[in-house]
Amino acid sequence: MPRVPPAARAAKDADGGRPARPPERCAVVDLGAVRHNVRVIRTIAEPARVMAVVKADAYGHGAVPVARAAIEAGATWLGVAHIGEALALRAEGIEAPVLAWLHTSAGDFSAAVGAGIDLGCSGWELRRIAEAARGCGRPARVHLKIDTGLGRNGAPPDRWEAVLAEATGYQDRGLLRIVGVFSHLALADEPHRPGTDAQLGVFRDAVALAEDAGCELEVRHIANSPAALSRPDSHFDLVRTGLSLYGLSPFRDRSSADLGLRPAMTLRVLVSHCKRVPAGQGVGYGLTYRTSEESVLGLIPLGYADGIPRTSRGGPVRIAGTTYRVAGGVAMDQTVVDLGPSTDSTAMAGHEAVIFGTGEDGGPTADDWARAAGTINYEIVTRISPRVPRVHINSEPDARPHAGSGSG
Repeated sequence: MPRVPPAARAAKDADGGRPARPPERCAVVDLGAVRHNVRVIRTIAEPARVMAVVKADAYGHGAVPVARAAIEAGATWLGVAHIGEALALRAEGIEAPVLAWLHTSAGDFSAAVGAGIDLGCSGWELRRIAEAARGCGRPARVHLKIDTGLGRNGAPPDRWEAVLAEATGYQDRGLLRIVGVFSHLALADEPHRPGTDAQLGVFRDAVALAEDAGCELEVRHIANSPAALSRPDSHFDLVRTGLSLYGLSPFRDRSSADLGLRPAMTLRVLVSHCKRVPAGQGVGYGLTYRTSEESVLGLIPLGYADGIPRTSRGGPVRIAGTTYRVAGGVAMDQTVVDLGPSTDSTAMAGHEAVIFGTGEDGGPTADDWARAAGTINYEIVTRISPRVPRVHINSEPDARPHAGSGSG
């Protein structure tokens, strides 16, 4: 099992349930929610398989425990950006198929090939991958990427046949196996825009050319979370799900609950200090906020060093069943909320403050903070810093069946 910070380790129940004595600040990650979300996605995507994208430390949730939970729930692939992230999974004994797709010329292709990691390839990497395979004495497993319109990595359509020719040449020499063709969608979270249809057309043509060139493909994949949830025609053999794995919605007009997903992360902290102040009291650097009347200010010991967006204005914080708003700016280590004139300042100190979580009982969510910061929910959870311990709950898998259950 992965190492757990001391504070988080002390907080965990023996049975893997909800923390009995959580540390003063932590991000509680519900692995039961991760498993639930995988089952929902599997039901929607079947017969396509599910790749759980655990790059960026599983969007801040903890790559190793999330990867294990996702596999337990029936995900058959794992996806990461960098080879180093894939090697870290292998070092923890995770043997499921892993695809790493973002490389530089200094990428450790030899280590990847040796560890049985599949490599995404835009074309320029082919020679380096082939050299690594020759040195390892085993063929590399390659997924060729076509740029269908996003404009990032991937071979442009006018170079696709040349990339295929080079790749099949190495394949004929036993240095690699072309096991997949993939791409990435730019507009799937905006279903009303026609660009996804155009990208799918380019992708189908690229797949056909690969098959005509003699590639025996195991997987064809282009669907991200929004496409997996809304575009069955994009599913092909495999869907790559990141945001939805963590219970968040990729759509502006549909919530997690609308999609049957459960947010997995709750960011919570203990209120550090409370004090009564007069009307007109300034708060924070620049004194951009002043109390309109005598009031109580609560100090929240989380700031932008912990991942709270400095750009946010009036972010919500839930304390003792009431949602308050951040007063003034977010500092490096702390944030202030105006608790109002009727709050008992001595009673409020030490209460749990939820920055964001499941949204149950009207509590704040990552979506609420995204709106307050003018950003997206992806960023809110991913940016929570390592200074905040992760506490993983519901670590033991439940008794639900795996493939073919139709459970969600």
